Amino acid sequence: MMISFVKDVQVVLEKKKLQQVKARVALVLDITGSMRPYYKNGTVQKVVERILAVASQFDDDQTLDVWVYDHRFSRLPSVTEQDFENYVNRAILENASVEKFGRNDEPLVMRDIIAKYTQEEPSSLPTYITFINDGGVKKGANEAGDSVQKLIIESATKPLFWQFVGIGNADFGVLKKLDTIEGRFVDNANFFQIDNIDTISNAALYDLLLNEFPLWLEEAKQKGVLA
Repeated sequence: MMISFVKDVQVVLEKKKLQQVKARVALVLDITGSMRPYYKNGTVQKVVERILAVASQFDDDQTLDVWVYDHRFSRLPSVTEQDFENYVNRAILENASVEKFGRNDEPLVMRDIIAKYTQEEPSSLPTYITFINDGGVKKGANEAGDSVQKLIIESATKPLFWQFVGIGNADFGVLKKLDTIEGRFVDNANFFQIDNIDTISNAALYDLLLNEFPLWLEEAKQKGVLA
């Protein structure tokens, strides 16, 4: 399965002239209560494998960093082509230390992602973040005073690109308004919605995932966010 995913990624990378790009790659998975069926039926495992294929082409170590979140968050062990099989069951569902199936608080995990890539492990490389959500995005600020909009603006001067993916037909709130957020140094975020992530083809999914990333790379280089 991984081989077919990688081949489909390579086709899209060539089309978008991204074959030479090196980047760190992260995956953020909604694990609120409404996501439970997606974890149980194998959908999330397939998402991990599809995004790992992107990491296998962008990341020097061919490693995908993974978070899950509800109103808490967990940094999970990174995943590679050597250990992706049964990753969701092993690292998430059967892991008692991972909090699961609560309510939404996107800013909480976003703050941790920013900290990891800009403070704990700073790098001149860009970081490409795929953020999976099935709706119910937190409205306004959380207890720490962070909101999705605030953190998108704050991180616009950092080498971070946020690709939000909505699955299903729920209310995605502020995510649908990412293109209209003002006050950003660069346009560092994109959102698209898929009714059924299981049935969309790899070619179509990768085309959507990598649609605005090249534009951000160009603007970030022009404005000195990237070397």
